[in-house]
Amino acid sequence: MKVLRADNHRRMPWKNGGGETLEVAVFPADAGIGTFDWRVSMAVVASDGPFSAFPGIDRTLVLLDGDGMLLDIAGRTPVSLTSRSEPCAFPADVATSATLVGGAITDLNVMTARGRLTHAVERFDGARNVAAGPYETLLLLGDGLIVESMGDAIALGPRDVVLVDAGERARAIPAGERGLLVTIGPAR
Repeated sequence: MKVLRADNHRRMPWKNGGGETLEVAVFPADAGIGTFDWRVSMAVVASDGPFSAFPGIDRTLVLLDGDGMLLDIAGRTPVSLTSRSEPCAFPADVATSATLVGGAITDLNVMTARGRLTHAVERFDGARNVAAGPYETLLLLGDGLIVESMGDAIALGPRDVVLVDAGERARAIPAGERGLLVTIGPAR
């Protein structure tokens, strides 16, 4: 298990220049904004506007905090997202824009290269045993989440993340808010 503390997330501008993101993890580790196989990031969205386009990428968005936003994805009925909503998956290469409901929000973005990798994001309430398959990477997050593995217990603070690599097992116990599990693996 590897703990990715919030203080160490890499700050970088959005691809469209409209804001700033905190890159939590990326693969390969030296990948740039247009060359990653997968990427997990968090961003504060402070105003309405378009999302950056990422050709050939699938994306899932989860609100971490704030009053919410209305997500307008080309060809779909607009989606209302709150910090209690289920994750919203959509192609990152279609026109997408957001309208904030009541001020700034913080979101989690998970992106994978379509055709090579796939991902899933889910919220969970109770204790959860997780095991990364031979070609999978798991990320666990949640303020106050306790992650146990091989006799070690790690408490996560706000925006901290635990990376569970292929073949590893862990137990995640939410304290307060719900936890989030991100699974990244090969496309099927």
